[in-house]
Amino acid sequence: MSDELFQKKAEFVSWCIEEYASSKSMNGRNVANMFSEKKALDFLSDHYEILHTQGKSYIIEAIEDFIKTGGEK
Repeated sequence: MSDELFQKKAEFVSWCIEEYASSKSMNGRNVANMFSEKKALDFLSDHYEILHTQGKSYIIEAIEDFIKTGGEK
């Protein structure tokens, strides 16, 4: 992975943490810990190419679905 792509993914994941925290009235640190425990950080990084082109509501919903199902549908 190029340094540029790594940086973009890191910024996207950070944005997701903050937006999710804001939408759920949670602390960013708690959301980051939850995302780590639930493997949502990997989900966001692995699906960056698709997710970063979507709107905030879609991304928040995708994260919620992933956390609820553990990535299994």
